[in-house]
Amino acid sequence: MKRRCIGDKLQIQCYKHNKEVHRAWDEAVLLKEEKDYMVFGNDKTTVIEADGCSWKTKEPAIMYFFKNEWFNIIAQLKKDGIYYYCNIATPYIIEDNTIKYIDYDLDLRIFPSGEYKILDKLEYNYHKRIMKYSDDLDLIINKSLEELIEYYKKHFFPFLKDKNVEYYNQYLNLKKCKNQ
Repeated sequence: MKRRCIGDKLQIQCYKHNKEVHRAWDEAVLLKEEKDYMVFGNDKTTVIEADGCSWKTKEPAIMYFFKNEWFNIIAQLKKDGIYYYCNIATPYIIEDNTIKYIDYDLDLRIFPSGEYKILDKLEYNYHKRIMKYSDDLDLIINKSLEELIEYYKKHFFPFLKDKNVEYYNQYLNLKKCKNQ
């Protein structure tokens, strides 16, 4: 495995089970690399949808990708607090300077109030049927969602406000250094 450097820029590609690209982000700046996870930051980055339409993210984000977990976590730093958008997805791989994973539709949205909501159940059931997710895959996906909710309820990393703010400040400092 190629060791990367803090400040390296990668792209992100999200696929669906049928191996088609679902969405891509043009930038993720490496903030930390551990043996089982990586942390990235971005802000106002371009996102390209499968249909070719593009848009820009509205706020800074700290993103956590895991090598052995079936989810990734995005901490969105908004004016009224930190929102978490958690994707149930395969562990990531990196190819051609791009973070890649398969998204399995179910998402966990966590609000600054502490409330959370499971999103896209209908989409998951639809894709499960038409893309023929196996029973084993269905079990992994649902178990991962339960684990993710439990991690949040127990305030496990990365659901720590101070840590996300620290990573965001690191991201700002890296961007400032690159622009000088």
